Amino acid sequence: MDEGLHPIKINRIQGNENREVEDVVAVEAPLEIQIQHFTEDKPTAISVTMRTPGDDEELALGFLFTEGLLRDYSQVKAVKYHGENIVKVYLQEGVTVELQSVERNFYTTSSCGVCGKASIEAITTKTQYKIDHKAELKDEVLFTLKATLAEQQSLFSATGGIHAAALFSEEGSLMLMHEDVGRHNALDKLIGQAFRRNQLPLPKSILLLSGRASFELIQKARMAGIGTIVSVGAPSSLAVELAGKNGQTLIGFLKEASYNRYA
Repeated sequence: MDEGLHPIKINRIQGNENREVEDVVAVEAPLEIQIQHFTEDKPTAISVTMRTPGDDEELALGFLFTEGLLRDYSQVKAVKYHGENIVKVYLQEGVTVELQSVERNFYTTSSCGVCGKASIEAITTKTQYKIDHKAELKDEVLFTLKATLAEQQSLFSATGGIHAAALFSEEGSLMLMHEDVGRHNALDKLIGQAFRRNQLPLPKSILLLSGRASFELIQKARMAGIGTIVSVGAPSSLAVELAGKNGQTLIGFLKEASYNRYA
């Protein structure tokens, strides 16, 4: 069985009938992200996030990148999952990370990617990319994205309780897709994979979010240089404001034949 699925027995009630049946739920488990500098003997814990197991190395890399702690994959000597829900990122000689810039307590829930920040200023990160060019959007392409994503969401199909982030070309071809119980984790996994492949920035790509578009997701997309964000659900007020400020295109309530453009 997929490591992101957990089998359980439940009671299913239909009318007057009460049956015990087998079912599956999405796994939610902690992952501790650690950094080890070249000159240090022991790693430093950066964060504990509640996630769905799978692609944990990409999650760690994506988190460190979108937090502004890493700028380029050449800074990384190795990244390894060590079991016991721990990922260690080993830095190259001469590379240092300013840990005080994170200003984060070491716990992040599956529903909040900025919870635990020590100040209002700390939730804003600075990107190295400019969004000068964006995808040329065509309605006939946008209206196919939701169905394409649904075909790839194996964990959601099994549980109904998982988020997804997918990256499409402007022609509508699926490039990357990740699922997780936390929407911010799904996006960090996606960005972490692109970071590991040295594919950043992604200005002409289309990011599709399976749920609502929140501030933290717009910010993570901005860190990766993603110029177009499309969500199946609604955006928040701060997401709309940030996307407009960033020069990003933000679309919400994507359906088979309609959508709203917010920025």
